[in-house]
Amino acid sequence: MVDYNKLMESDSISFSLSNFPIGLGCMSLPERFSEAEKILEEAWLGGIRFFDTADLYQAGRNESNLGKFLQGRRDHVILATKVGNQMNPDGKSWTWNPSKSYIQEAVEKSLQRLKTDYIDLYQLHGGTIEDPWETTLEAFEILKNQGKIRAFGISSIRPNVIRKVMGMNPPATIMMQYSPLDRRPEEEIFPLLEKAQTRVLVRGGMTKGILLDKPTAGFLDLTKEKVEEIKKEIHSSGFSPEAVLISYSLNEKAVGMMVLGASKPEQLKENLKAFEESKSIPEEYILNLKQKFLPNKYQDHR
Repeated sequence: MVDYNKLMESDSISFSLSNFPIGLGCMSLPERFSEAEKILEEAWLGGIRFFDTADLYQAGRNESNLGKFLQGRRDHVILATKVGNQMNPDGKSWTWNPSKSYIQEAVEKSLQRLKTDYIDLYQLHGGTIEDPWETTLEAFEILKNQGKIRAFGISSIRPNVIRKVMGMNPPATIMMQYSPLDRRPEEEIFPLLEKAQTRVLVRGGMTKGILLDKPTAGFLDLTKEKVEEIKKEIHSSGFSPEAVLISYSLNEKAVGMMVLGASKPEQLKENLKAFEESKSIPEEYILNLKQKFLPNKYQDHR
């Protein structure tokens, strides 16, 4: 069993591919606790100790369910949540709010729902180049000094935002999409972060099932025909497509963890099995797979 205490440092979080680099993304958990608990229990038994949620998910219910499950386990996990999307009075829509005052207000509600007195990784759930970054980043530093969070991160795919934040106050992590269908981070972001301590948390690595068993469809700038070509290549590898996709993400030096979602215990169990299988995939195969197809590039927010 991995010693997750070794992943924690005084004011930051260290992720290493030599440890257990799979986390559970809680966004797809059922809203009813009895159903969510089954998936969380499967994650726990499978060795997952990184749990990622957000105050936006199910209008806070997601955090509440996770907090309830982690009672008695809190000191043995890395708990991550997100802030920045302020729920409107209708309870259904939200407004982007990265202000210092809102972040300081929202953390108190997340701490209460999560039933904890500190959050390991507090992430800004988005961001634009026009945001008030000086005061936004100041809010996270204040929360660190108060002991309410241990580290901060951002969730962003925008190169201009990532460059700006890295130049001001590098976060512990940056969550972003990455897969054989979305290779935009390879152009600029991965090379930048390879030289830094900031690690990437990959989301969307299972391509919404398109490269697994869902019907083939176009993706970003890739045509349906090109997606089908990539899909056939992966399915003819001799490994499960899930294992290939996991290895594909974790092969990148800038990546510290792959965050996988699940809506059923069986789905998570299969993904954990695929992670074990991924360890046997030669690095040369992944490199050749990446060389065989051209990566897509960012068109906006450059």
